[in-house]
Amino acid sequence: MNGASLPVPIAGRLLVATPELVDPNFSHTVVLLLAVRPEGVLGIVLNRPSDRRVDEVLPRWSARVAAPSVVFFGGPVALDTVVGLSASGAVDLDDAYFDDITLDDDGSSDIRLFAGSAGWGPEQLEDEIADGSWWVFDAEPGDVTTSDPETLWQRVLRRQVGMTSWFALATADPAYN
Repeated sequence: MNGASLPVPIAGRLLVATPELVDPNFSHTVVLLLAVRPEGVLGIVLNRPSDRRVDEVLPRWSARVAAPSVVFFGGPVALDTVVGLSASGAVDLDDAYFDDITLDDDGSSDIRLFAGSAGWGPEQLEDEIADGSWWVFDAEPGDVTTSDPETLWQRVLRRQVGMTSWFALATADPAYN
């Protein structure tokens, strides 16, 4: 890397998959980092909506979710756990305790629900960043609950300075790039 320092993954920042990352779980994903600790990293994939509507799976929350009103695939880890994110933070919504969570009746509808999460062991994420699988960028307030999650990867890249923004035009098939 010509002596350049690597970006630091810290909670609240985004991991953006580079076109070199071909793992189907993470290709063209944007991951919000929730916890970065020496024992590992926890994140949530922000741009993988499922076809499961919230009102079918968790009807009590359906009036509170941001559009599109579906459960998102948060990553391949702990698929039996739901995490809710909003502008004010995250809360684990494990099915065993789901009915005990109290909803504030403040009229807001900015919650996004994610089944599963993404995780990395000690130093694993740093190695993947050094290998060129991930970029690390600052998040913007609308990233978590964007109404257009399918284009989030391209939009995050477009707002970067320099040549990195060019990757927003990359296609899934490298032969066309």
